[in-house]
Amino acid sequence: MNVSEAVASRRSVRGFRPDPVDGEAIRRVVERAARAPSGGNLQPWHIDVVGGADLDRLRAIMRERLKGGSETPEYAIYPAVLDDPYRGYRFQVGEDLYGALGIPRADKAGRMGWFARNFAFFGAPVALFTSVARTMGPPQWSDLGMYLQTVMLLLREEGLDSCAQECWAIYPRTIGDFLGLPEGRMLFCGMAIGYADDADPANAMRSTRAAVGDFATFRGI
Repeated sequence: MNVSEAVASRRSVRGFRPDPVDGEAIRRVVERAARAPSGGNLQPWHIDVVGGADLDRLRAIMRERLKGGSETPEYAIYPAVLDDPYRGYRFQVGEDLYGALGIPRADKAGRMGWFARNFAFFGAPVALFTSVARTMGPPQWSDLGMYLQTVMLLLREEGLDSCAQECWAIYPRTIGDFLGLPEGRMLFCGMAIGYADDADPANAMRSTRAAVGDFATFRGI
């Protein structure tokens, strides 16, 4: 698989088969992804990979935790005011997803119930969490994004699928306690990893992207 094929085939998978994943493949990906760009070579990413009985225990913790509502997030996942075109992009992907699932906008309970699947990693056999030192700023958070994208592309090379999940940021205390994160480090996001279940209707949805003319300007070429 070349890079273009990996980019084109990467998607946010929201339904996984229970098939086990080779731990050595995950170790290769996590190690190789560290070649991702990093300003000043700070390499600010910290990675926790969870599977097997530990992942089962985390899912059980989250089933109970979801009954009590969310915690105070340590950062805003989206801007408080989201203008167009960004608001429109976010609205459309939500409508496309729930349309594929057959859950209408009026069915708030149905949508919330389906959203809770995030916290079971959509049935994936492996979870990955990224955390970062609290002293780091936006440029280092950008480095985290580049590391995670590199992970997701290398997973495609291994024949694996993924879903990056910022939703975990709304349970920083629970996940921090589970992972044993030190006080000076904060949770950034999670990721589900495994093999896509093509029979899951959620995976029939493919998010749209803006035309290149909507976001890029070319000068002198």
